[in-house]
Amino acid sequence: MSVSVSPPAIPDSTSIEKASTWVAPLRAEIARVLVGQTELVDRLLVALLTNGHVLLEGVPGLAKTLAVRTLSGALHAQFKRIQFTPDLLPADVLGTMVYHPKDGSFSPRLGPIFANLVLADEINRAPAKVQSALLEAMQERQVTIGDNTYKLPDPFMVLATQNPIDQEGTYTLPEAQLDRFLFKVRVVYPSPAEERKVLDAMATSSPKLEVSQVAKAEDVVASRVLVNSLYMDEKIRDYIVAIIQATRAPETFAPHLKLLIRCGASPRGTINLALAAKAYAFLAGRNYVTPQDIKDLAPDILRHRILLSYEAEAEGVSSEEVIKQLLDKLPVP
Repeated sequence: MSVSVSPPAIPDSTSIEKASTWVAPLRAEIARVLVGQTELVDRLLVALLTNGHVLLEGVPGLAKTLAVRTLSGALHAQFKRIQFTPDLLPADVLGTMVYHPKDGSFSPRLGPIFANLVLADEINRAPAKVQSALLEAMQERQVTIGDNTYKLPDPFMVLATQNPIDQEGTYTLPEAQLDRFLFKVRVVYPSPAEERKVLDAMATSSPKLEVSQVAKAEDVVASRVLVNSLYMDEKIRDYIVAIIQATRAPETFAPHLKLLIRCGASPRGTINLALAAKAYAFLAGRNYVTPQDIKDLAPDILRHRILLSYEAEAEGVSSEEVIKQLLDKLPVP
């Protein structure tokens, strides 16, 4: 006998307002230390709410590390930074078993992966063996050391950075690992006004970067239940599927794109776009998802999931241009 399960009740605006009381103070505290980068901060919060991971791409000096460190301080979450280098070993990230000669026993020494926010700095400088060691942690939220499996803390988020211009001595991230990142965020240069604020605040040998705890990591975890129950219309669900399908069969909407896309987004992209849109709506104080939420998030969701063809690379066409053309061609509900 099959048992029908009723969908969770859609929360009203009062419930959203009550559950999101931590959002405004957290944004304000981060903005007090981090100038600009509001889009980056929003993506980090969306990833926390959806139990996802973020790949940050940008030239050095754009405050990627500062953003993550500030977020962890404002949440009072445990933060660890791992500098990825060509000689790094999986045990340096995950941990290892330590032998005790006195009694002939072994005990685990847990690695820096055991933290709420893990900054994998210049992740593409480590060899494939180290990058692959992260796959279980990112997907299963657990690490196997020896014969034992250890659960990672909750929340757990990997924020990996990579430099787009210095490719000497780097290793391309495997597609299986790229697909496990919720977002690939391009960190851009600040505007002239923002850069002037950076100059005024940071042009000193001892800048004040103290961060106050204004929220708890538990607040984020508790909000996930509400985020999952936000309303998403059937037309918006169809719109998400249409976007993902268009990356696999672009000739349906734009025939000239067929030669530019070698491989489209996986079903994980479909799921992640829906989850991220709900979290994005929650941060905006809404109990429903809009088509604009989907359009705003789609580039960061799809950027690393679309493999361009050799023709696209030869013509200098970027994934941004391909995604924009697809979104422009698709009818919006």
